[in-house]
Amino acid sequence: MTEPALHARRRNGLPTGRAASGPLGRRVLLDPWTWVFVLFTGLYAACLVWQYQLLIRPVPVEGGEVPGLNWPAIRDSAKLAFPTLAIWIVLLVWLDRFRPQRPLFWWLALGWGGSVATAASLLINTWAAQQMNITGGPDPYRGARTAIFVAPFVEEATKASVLFAIAVAYRYRLVSKLSGVVLAALSAAGFAFTENIIYYARAIVYSSYDINVGDPEAALNRLVLMRGYLLAFGHPLFTMMIGVGLLVAVRTHSKVVRVLAPLVGYLAAALLHMLFNTGATFLQSETQQLLVYFLVVLPLVLTAAVWVVRQVFVEGRRHRERLADFVRFGWLTDADAFVFSRQRSRWRAALIALSRGWRCLAATLRLQRAVTELVYLRDAQVRGTVDAAGDHRARELLDAIAALRPQAVDDPRGERVRLPDVRGAVAQLRERVSLWRRPSQPELQPVPQATSGGPPVGSPQYSPVDPRWGPPRP
Repeated sequence: MTEPALHARRRNGLPTGRAASGPLGRRVLLDPWTWVFVLFTGLYAACLVWQYQLLIRPVPVEGGEVPGLNWPAIRDSAKLAFPTLAIWIVLLVWLDRFRPQRPLFWWLALGWGGSVATAASLLINTWAAQQMNITGGPDPYRGARTAIFVAPFVEEATKASVLFAIAVAYRYRLVSKLSGVVLAALSAAGFAFTENIIYYARAIVYSSYDINVGDPEAALNRLVLMRGYLLAFGHPLFTMMIGVGLLVAVRTHSKVVRVLAPLVGYLAAALLHMLFNTGATFLQSETQQLLVYFLVVLPLVLTAAVWVVRQVFVEGRRHRERLADFVRFGWLTDADAFVFSRQRSRWRAALIALSRGWRCLAATLRLQRAVTELVYLRDAQVRGTVDAAGDHRARELLDAIAALRPQAVDDPRGERVRLPDVRGAVAQLRERVSLWRRPSQPELQPVPQATSGGPPVGSPQYSPVDPRWGPPRP
């Protein structure tokens, strides 16, 4: 590939096709994403350690000090907060299925929200509270004005910053609004996980020295129910607005939209976050909280959920439309447009390929990824975000699809899963067990032939009937 062609691909964010060759260890060491993973993992660990050292310190207050958090409280709080995080991870990875992001991107978003975003928010919010001379009890971060006017803007900015970094580094992988929703919600889920640990641990420690709390276990369970389940949608819903705005900007050629879409998404996220914190601050009665929850919050969450599910069907329709272009060009068949635009057909093809061996499964998965990349490459060209440099990449993908077809399952219709022959395997196992248990037979000794009493075997005088045999004599 010539240097002008490489430059055109880099300008459009397309893969250059240059990869490290050689043994697996050498390819891993020369892959830049390996060092991105190592660097960011170290950064995440450092931020978590810094927060731990900060939170275990006692907080001085008027007339004494409030003890800081301790390791047993943090450990127990992590166990209580983990189920919510696990549910979010499973749901979001399932949504990111048409063109799944690299697991590294999932880790970058999740770890950033759970460590860097929480550390930066804790530092900036505390500093802002001190500058505004707010007194909110032993922790100035809990001041009402800080929670309403400072925290929403700070937290949404820190959570979404990783999305902009991924878009700048590898925008070619961000192909739909679902991609922005998944990455943004993963960052927010990590943020909520660490924040829940801090809140739960504070409740545990605070109830250990304040008798006015009442039943500490009941108070902790009520807090876990509210933050971990009923209101667990908060952070993912807010940051999702920024993810949608960013993906709208990435997938358009209008410079005005590229600037305004992320800004509008950020302001919408901060506004929703502000309203949420306002209700949590001033609605102290459980009756008021439940009323607002069922009349305002729940309809908003259901609307967002319906919109996300609708985007799944939108992606399937986009696959059919873009694959139809290649069918009209004669490069793909009608069966390809039908099979690869349906997730059920893709899963069935992968299941059939798995029953035929790992090589068939690997070829089938590579075939599906190549077709998906071809779909979104064509969509980017139609939208005007990729110029003529995408034609060469499209030819590479079509050649890869043609090469993978003989080894892969491209059309699962009429095919069946090859189940293992269980009966034959059981019969063979029984036969081996019976042979192993059968006692050994003694070796048979050869019977010596008689050397007298008749002509030798094979001679002309030999007869199989003894001539001396006859009826008994009278």
